Amino acid sequence: MLTVAGIGPGAREYLTFQAHNAISEAQILVGGARQLALFPEFSGETHLLDSDLDALIDWLRARIDLRVVVLASGDPLVYGIGKRLSASFPPEQLRIIPGISSVQYLCAKAAVDMNDLWITSSHGREPDFKAIVAHQKVAMVTDTIIGPYAIAQAFLMRGLNPILIIGEKLSSADERIHRLRAADVAQSYAMNVVIILNER
Repeated sequence: MLTVAGIGPGAREYLTFQAHNAISEAQILVGGARQLALFPEFSGETHLLDSDLDALIDWLRARIDLRVVVLASGDPLVYGIGKRLSASFPPEQLRIIPGISSVQYLCAKAAVDMNDLWITSSHGREPDFKAIVAHQKVAMVTDTIIGPYAIAQAFLMRGLNPILIIGEKLSSADERIHRLRAADVAQSYAMNVVIILNER
């Protein structure tokens, strides 16, 4: 059985009991270097996750009879690896354990309700700024190419100056949360998630 475990925004205290139990019972733990480093006590086999997902899926299929846990930052199905793996394995071979997403975490920290929140991502993709601008409340999972500054500039070029709530290194000791107008957004931030409040 293959398990995909959401491990939350980063700090271990946000790991669910179900995810903790799956990891402690795993024979093989799969994840990025930062994810695997969260579990130094794990004594089984580890496999470093890279960008070649086709190769990963073949590797996982060859080990489907073992207790393999793939670590997913945040929630596996919120712009995570869960979508790809659920399309590649039948339900009887796959268990997905939800986690607290970075979007949920930042909304809680900033007291922003999620009832009318539109969630998107710039991670490895070109955002649809036309659609983003059309929404009043947007959360965006970012990457190092299109982050807060690029988002702010896209709004300013359209004559808009929304509030951006920028969460850096969420749940870590170095966590910082900024609430800024687009015109005041700096050029560089550490690993982050952005909430855009595009008032009308």
